Amino acid sequence: MPDRLAIDGGTPVRATLLPYGRQTIDGDDERAVLEALRADYLTTGPRVEAFEEAFAACVGAPYAVAFANGTAALHAAAHVAGVGPGGEGITTPLTFVATANCIRYVGGTPVLADIRADTMALDVTAAAAAVTPRTRALLPVDYGGAPADLDESLALARRQSLVVIEDAAHALGAAYKGRPVGSIADLTTFSLHPVKHVTTGEGGVVTTREAELAARLRRFRNHGIDTDARTRAAQGAFFYDVVETGMNYRLTDLQCALGLSQLKKLPAQLVRRREIAAAYTAQLASLAGVETPTVPADRESAWHIYPLRLNLESLTVDRGRVFAALRAENIGVNVHYVPVHLHTAYEGPRARGRFPIAESSYDRLVTLPLWPGMTDRDVSDVVCAVRRVVAAYRL
Repeated sequence: MPDRLAIDGGTPVRATLLPYGRQTIDGDDERAVLEALRADYLTTGPRVEAFEEAFAACVGAPYAVAFANGTAALHAAAHVAGVGPGGEGITTPLTFVATANCIRYVGGTPVLADIRADTMALDVTAAAAAVTPRTRALLPVDYGGAPADLDESLALARRQSLVVIEDAAHALGAAYKGRPVGSIADLTTFSLHPVKHVTTGEGGVVTTREAELAARLRRFRNHGIDTDARTRAAQGAFFYDVVETGMNYRLTDLQCALGLSQLKKLPAQLVRRREIAAAYTAQLASLAGVETPTVPADRESAWHIYPLRLNLESLTVDRGRVFAALRAENIGVNVHYVPVHLHTAYEGPRARGRFPIAESSYDRLVTLPLWPGMTDRDVSDVVCAVRRVVAAYRL
């Protein structure tokens, strides 16, 4: 292989771009959706309930409520948690902006606290220092697929009378001290976006142990109506009452049919994700110039993403150049995430310095491709490209 990088005119490691993530759809998925398309209900039908029951069983929760997308799930969770106007919710800067936005949706104020340097999850000690009399919720994020510090988060919440909303968009199938994610926090939200472990095209789920919270979640996703259309039809009734201001956040039967089919594949998908992550770690952990992800021994990651951190002090270039060089090699790297406070809709670049650990991590992050359909050759191409680019820029 030529020594010259592709960004400098050399031959790329791959002939075509390998995306960082994508859906895996097979004939069973297609048949499930087609069967739903031919059924009586395209939405608010029996497949929604069936999907919710299967999802709840999968994560060991008594209740699961499906939503139109992961952001809708977060919005609903913030609503039933009672954040409300004037309230505050504490979360991490290193997350997709929806985690913070959901507090704004209900009239509250997102409050950020810095992350742990090793796992890049919310630092519960920093979160505790950010609690005020207005704090209503704590929103830890299972970054990358590894569960956050859930026992510590729940202990803080109990001391301060807060609700824990665990953002588990990355973590379907993960485990914390032997317990499945989705069965631990007061409310746990999941995403069913195409790059996630299970997809419904777009979709989200909230799980909870509380029947009353589940009932309020279902009401909120359906305009705040106290009954559902299928129940009224079965009873021959027409009257319904809107008991609060809700949203139209329903997930369709078509999507739930896909979700039911996808859930059956989750165990195999997790095995493959973990194989890929293990291969990356085995082949890159000793590479000078990079830092592989940290997962505490008492938890099992679902490996939604593989966030590699660069040791910039040992390189001659910044993350932007490494990112561009890997893309030129046709490795579809990404970055997760631009910290929330640096977005224009929040404070913007002037806020640099507020959360030094999150900012330092962001400056060094490169997300490697990781999805179950990747072949061993794909994995080898990624490792080869990382080694090639790091070698070219090493001091």
